Amino acid sequence: MSTTFRFGPELRRLRVEAGLTLTEFSAALNYDKGHLSKVERGERSASPELARRCDAFLDAEGALQRLVTRCETDADAPEPSSDPSRWSIGRRAVLSAGTGALIDLGLAWGGQALPSTTGDPLLPSFRMQFDHVRKLGQSTAPLVLLPLLETQTRLITGMAADARTPSRAPALLLASRFAEFTGWMAQEAGNSDAALGWTSEAAELARAGGDPHLGSYALVRRALVTMYAGDSVGTVALARRAQNSGLPPRIRGLAAQREAQGHALVGNETDCLRSLDRARELLTSDDARNGAEPVIGTSHVSDPAAMSTGWCLHDLGRPRAAAEVLDREYHRIPPHALRTRTRYGFRRSLAHAASGEIEHACTIAAELLGIMPAVPSATVNSDIRRLSRELSRFRSSRAVRDLQPALAHVLAPAYG
Repeated sequence: MSTTFRFGPELRRLRVEAGLTLTEFSAALNYDKGHLSKVERGERSASPELARRCDAFLDAEGALQRLVTRCETDADAPEPSSDPSRWSIGRRAVLSAGTGALIDLGLAWGGQALPSTTGDPLLPSFRMQFDHVRKLGQSTAPLVLLPLLETQTRLITGMAADARTPSRAPALLLASRFAEFTGWMAQEAGNSDAALGWTSEAAELARAGGDPHLGSYALVRRALVTMYAGDSVGTVALARRAQNSGLPPRIRGLAAQREAQGHALVGNETDCLRSLDRARELLTSDDARNGAEPVIGTSHVSDPAAMSTGWCLHDLGRPRAAAEVLDREYHRIPPHALRTRTRYGFRRSLAHAASGEIEHACTIAAELLGIMPAVPSATVNSDIRRLSRELSRFRSSRAVRDLQPALAHVLAPAYG
């Protein structure tokens, strides 16, 4: 029996068991009664968004979501890189920098701050450049930054090859942070293969420089790729591997946060909230707050666990609760962090739209669409697509009609 014919009868059974009429149910979900009637009769298929909301409202514990097998993010999957080698430095280049002895010695700073850069007069300059490009990443198209980031990573790695032992390790550690950020910009540009390649290079460079922990953070980054691909099982598995008790609290906290997002994808509310509690405890610990510099992961969200809670609540089919959290946390993002503001701002707009606050959702989105030319993002586009589908149910709204051309422009293939 097809998914459509299995979903409808099960939805009707759960609704009747809950003592709800179709009119009451449609009003609670902010969905058209006629549409829900057709879904229950198997005449219309249920969208993933509808399945999430029904699941949450009827306390179905993910049963309805599991009946909807269509992966909503297939269209967002990036094209494979035609030449993956152009994105990475490669293990041979790392080893040729004279780092084999460092790997064998297993030197480790255990997640502490990067070693002093006073051993080489150029290192402080490169360290300042890293802070600068990270800020640029908040207001610059990723394709513009990628060539600069690749060049900087190779320059510092080459410098490590000629450096004396005291300054070789800090050079490699700084190169690893450039490589990790390059991977993030590659993902924002829509190239997941390149993102994973650069993240692997970052882990290799860090290990060669004496920090074994960035390799575990690479698992968190890989989990982000699988999350945007709609692979909840892969996301959870990767995130759990990065929560070894010997790892720094910040990496474990970010991994727990990613695990929560994986659970939310399939409506597993219990495990999602448990993971969020763990993330909150780890990320607010003194060890996490006073850990390595530059900060691993986002540096523009003051409370990552709280923001992720809002993100997860939407995926769990609780948009009103999500909107409340995201509203509060969004206003704590610095004004200059345009990329971060668009990421969580569109998720905020999506939560308000799903709550039936259509005009407010359109107002939020309209402001963000004006920023998108400066910070195009393949990952943010996945939420813009979801927002567009959500708003398409309200075509009679003037606010929706006014916004749709701008949404379509951002999602056009040639955009960015």
